[in-house]
Amino acid sequence: MAKEAIISTSALNCYGTRVLTSGVDLEQYRKNPILLYMHRRGGREDMPIGIIDNLRVDGDMILGTPKFDGDTEAEKLIEAKWERGTLRMLSPYIDIVETSEDPETLVPGQTRPTVTKSKLVEVSIVDIGGNDEALQVRLSRGGKALTLAMGEECDALPLLKSNTAQEPGPAPGTDSTKPIKTSITMEKILLKLGLPATATEEQALAAIDALMGENSQMKLARIGDAVEAAIAERRITAEKKDQFIELGKKAGLDALKANLALFEPAPKPLDVVGGPKPAGGSAALKWEDMSGEQIADLRTNNKDEYIRLYKEHYGFAPEI
Repeated sequence: MAKEAIISTSALNCYGTRVLTSGVDLEQYRKNPILLYMHRRGGREDMPIGIIDNLRVDGDMILGTPKFDGDTEAEKLIEAKWERGTLRMLSPYIDIVETSEDPETLVPGQTRPTVTKSKLVEVSIVDIGGNDEALQVRLSRGGKALTLAMGEECDALPLLKSNTAQEPGPAPGTDSTKPIKTSITMEKILLKLGLPATATEEQALAAIDALMGENSQMKLARIGDAVEAAIAERRITAEKKDQFIELGKKAGLDALKANLALFEPAPKPLDVVGGPKPAGGSAALKWEDMSGEQIADLRTNNKDEYIRLYKEHYGFAPEI
């Protein structure tokens, strides 16, 4: 009894690409549904061994049933092995029409573009399959057969620049605590976050939130330092601290610093006592003419002058 078998699916094959079933044109092949052995043709010993009967599409599978001619001993031997199950794999010869690198067409582990449109040229019985669904695919483009190997360069079907294929995210309402199926790029991101490659989406999002919180705190601390420095330089008064911190939050640290730089430092109290200083320096200062703030500033910044004026005013030296 003739055995039906899978000819092709959209599964990832051994060459790092996949052929979308929905894009395979079967009409030309239906007109001449030849069956070969190991994709050999052209010589007297490599003539077609039969045809594919009942060619059909079922979901993502292209199926067909080998019908052998049985004209030669070799054909009879192949048919016998097929019926026994020693040989059980069919392989399509696909001519590529269009390909795509759109991430939506890629799957994890894919290294070449997806074949989105193609034509079925012939079908062969083969001994060893080329992917998880026991299919060995032969590809061509523009009539030129492609000899591909995993990782081998080919202008007609080049390697992807980066493995951008990833598992789609969880549907709304589904469990996001399952480990993320990662590409090489995603694994690097998880390592940067201090997480293992088996981390869940929930863990990754929590790490990102924590990192953003730390960055926000660091930004606020730098804004506070800039405002405190401006107060110390007497560019602004302490009463305006909160106002300038809010400015930094909204405009950013660089804009805040630029605004603070526009303010000239206010002169110290001793710099304005009695107007311009006479040639004798601060000798013209009088204790009774100074305010409490000026006296405090003098005590901090010029102790010798502070002692002199104090003794001059009170008649004895202060205890410092």
